[in-house]
Amino acid sequence: MDHTSKEVAIEFPNFRIYKDGTIDRFDGDPTVPPSPDSETGVRSKDVVISPESRISARIFLPKISDPAGKLPLLVYYHGGAFCVESHFSPTYARYAASLAEESNVVVLSVHCRRAPEDLLPTAYEDAWEAIRWAAAHSGGNGPEAWINHHADLGRVFVGGDSSGGTLAHNVVLRAGVDGLSGPRIVGLALFNPYFKNEEPDMLLEVIFPSCSGPNDPRVNPFSDPNLARVGCSRVLVFVAEKEMYRDRIWGYYEALKKSGWSGVVEIMESEREGHVFFLFDPDSEKARAVRKRAASFLNQA
Repeated sequence: MDHTSKEVAIEFPNFRIYKDGTIDRFDGDPTVPPSPDSETGVRSKDVVISPESRISARIFLPKISDPAGKLPLLVYYHGGAFCVESHFSPTYARYAASLAEESNVVVLSVHCRRAPEDLLPTAYEDAWEAIRWAAAHSGGNGPEAWINHHADLGRVFVGGDSSGGTLAHNVVLRAGVDGLSGPRIVGLALFNPYFKNEEPDMLLEVIFPSCSGPNDPRVNPFSDPNLARVGCSRVLVFVAEKEMYRDRIWGYYEALKKSGWSGVVEIMESEREGHVFFLFDPDSEKARAVRKRAASFLNQA
């Protein structure tokens, strides 16, 4: 498509949004199909969570050693600045499979609608709808057999990276404030989450026009009066030393500790690494250390 005559609203290294509300995703939308991994034994399949809302997911099932046993369920929200990437992309299909294998958990990798086609807070509502869909399996009679047969809804974790970490935090906070019938959310795993601070954010001005400003709790949890009501008992936060969000992530960790929340929060910093480095160099020593720490967290009851 010829966009040479269109006015640019904002540009990033991997996408450009125009003032007419259209977008160029420079890498396109690469996808890989679900398939079994002969080396790890991880299988995957795609499911539709809501045809009306166009919310979908890919389930990753590790090698099953005990057919009668059940594994923790990780509901995972991918990053991409709310605008790019998907659960079908090579990057996230690979990472979700690695989490399933390393942690021996069932991973529900969720894809919410993206901006600018669907402006925020659409993705927040989609993320909540996805966790409610997962919750419907609590009695073993949900719409998806793999979750009914293999996932323990008494050991649910929610996680995400970058903007997906923003969604994950908001989902678990909403579960604590509004309640979520059925499952027990044990923990929240935030992989280099994106949180706003007092500085202007041009991207949010474009894709989140209803945002109330720098203190909107949906993007700035430090200002949220409900922070102490996060709906789980444990939180694990990952941060990278060289990422631009480092101070905000450490600030979230400190704010949660001081909020009056009764759970336990931990943080792990990866030295000399940048934002979501573990996605782009998943076989590095430090990326493996992140997965190992996540696996330990996801296997605590």
